[in-house]
Amino acid sequence: MLAGEKRRIGRGILAIVLLVAGMFVFSFIIAQAAASIDTRMGRTNPTLGGTDFTPLYQGAGLFSVALLIPWSMLIQRWLYGVRGASTHSVVSRFRLDVFGRALLFIGPVWLVNSVFLAVAMPGKQTYWSFADLVGMVAVTLLLTPVQAAGEEYGFRGLVFRVAGSWGRGPRTALIIGVLTSSLVFMAVHLSTDPWLNLWYFTLGAGPAVITWRTGGIETGVVVHALNNTLSLLLATAVHVDLVAPLLDRSAGAGSTALLIPCLTLVSITAVVWLRTRTTGPALTPVDPRSVRV
Repeated sequence: MLAGEKRRIGRGILAIVLLVAGMFVFSFIIAQAAASIDTRMGRTNPTLGGTDFTPLYQGAGLFSVALLIPWSMLIQRWLYGVRGASTHSVVSRFRLDVFGRALLFIGPVWLVNSVFLAVAMPGKQTYWSFADLVGMVAVTLLLTPVQAAGEEYGFRGLVFRVAGSWGRGPRTALIIGVLTSSLVFMAVHLSTDPWLNLWYFTLGAGPAVITWRTGGIETGVVVHALNNTLSLLLATAVHVDLVAPLLDRSAGAGSTALLIPCLTLVSITAVVWLRTRTTGPALTPVDPRSVRV
């Protein structure tokens, strides 16, 4: 999609840097605004060193990552001259039929996976007020899927193709794209735990391969959104203190239980590959520069 006669590695690195920088800048600005509002309400959220994990604090974090959707499109348009709609799929639109089928088949599998993780890696319980519980459920349902989509657009919609454009052959491009996008995705989570890093890398590599085979980010969005949304809903339902599970990524925070979602995602990726073995990866049918956003 973004390949040309020249590899434009410098331009690609700039695109990745801009994406990651934007993510952290959005997060900082919106988190500070949320912290200010929480303070006026007599609460100190983790942004200011407090322990009040408020719905506003969670919503700010989710919304800031969701902004990667327009931001990645803008970077692509600015640096490569390709319209933002091409980040959806090879037909330059979000294919609801592909999304619906993926949700139908992957949803039950990921629900079982999430319940297993909730049991295998139980978090410390704490008191949640009724208002906070309702607020967390609402924020989780409304913003977590969009937050997951933001990461897919940023790392599988932009970084994957930017890095892939550096390769001269299709196989080389695929390997470079998958490895680069997955490593960057893993790195931005700032974890020092090997099991968490394995999971982040798998959560990057699996959707990257799926995006390549299906020709769009829809199935990757389904996997990512199910993982984030279900895990947060289950944690909220049993009153888990979310400070540690969401903010602590130091060594020892993960466990071997994370091998289960890794293997689940590898299996889903293998199924997608097998289902497209006769057709191969979906290809772009038109010049993306001719498609309106």
